[in-house]
Amino acid sequence: MTQLLQTLALGLLLGGVYALAASGLTLIFGVMKVINIAHGAFVVLAGFITFSLWDAYGIDPLLAIVITTPIVFALGWVTYKVVVSPIRTAPMSSTVLLTFGLALVLEGAMGEIWGNNSTAIRPSYADESFTFAGLFLPKAQVYGGLIAVLVLVLLWLVLTKSWLGRAIRAAASNPSSAELVGIKVAAVAALVFALGIAAAGAAGAITGVLYPFVPGSHYQWIARLLAIVVLGGLGSLNGAVLGAVLFGLAETFTAAYWSPSWATAVPYAVVFAVLLVRPHGLMGTRLREDAVAT
Repeated sequence: MTQLLQTLALGLLLGGVYALAASGLTLIFGVMKVINIAHGAFVVLAGFITFSLWDAYGIDPLLAIVITTPIVFALGWVTYKVVVSPIRTAPMSSTVLLTFGLALVLEGAMGEIWGNNSTAIRPSYADESFTFAGLFLPKAQVYGGLIAVLVLVLLWLVLTKSWLGRAIRAAASNPSSAELVGIKVAAVAALVFALGIAAAGAAGAITGVLYPFVPGSHYQWIARLLAIVVLGGLGSLNGAVLGAVLFGLAETFTAAYWSPSWATAVPYAVVFAVLLVRPHGLMGTRLREDAVAT
């Protein structure tokens, strides 16, 4: 029973971090219908920025989120204005190709700046654990999971309780009508893209503490994040959170009860099984064009 509870707790904490990383990806798709293949590269980039802040100035990597996130937000806004905006309304295949190219550029830039050797952020509490009712919970994972949940709650409040959130929802559901009531859809799109990248940045600061990384780690991250948002339903923030929690639980339970070697493979099998039953994900909606095609 103790191992079951510990595995469950670790899976939920890991799922919280995954949810934060995936939230930006699904938010961008939900509003702009852009699948940002460079999202994983921004996660890794935030990890490298966090590493520099920790290594050069001794700033705690998790507290450095308050610095890393605005930096990545600004990079996201500039990226949208310079790269994404000109082809935002192009076919989805074009934006996929563009953002894949952007991911490769970011990988090369990170290799030039930080090198291609494995990088790890090891704060003083990296090897310490909390002991509670017989459970051993790594401090880094607990702190990271709680911070991820806090950031997700803040993001949820912005999207549901603010004028900006109402503007985003209006732009996502009907851009033409949103323009008629005075909402500048282009400005909202830029803000959403930057906000989504900022969420990736916050997650990157946390994952940099949990996992070693290299510039090429973005391939693993984008594969994992795409699986999560597809499992939850593309464009659904709640679906991304649910998919992330299930993905995290699948990884930890596989590692604990089967083999760590299968921990990265089994969650994808779960995603595949779910999509056989629900092709649009757990909380996704059927698009009009899909209905016409069938």
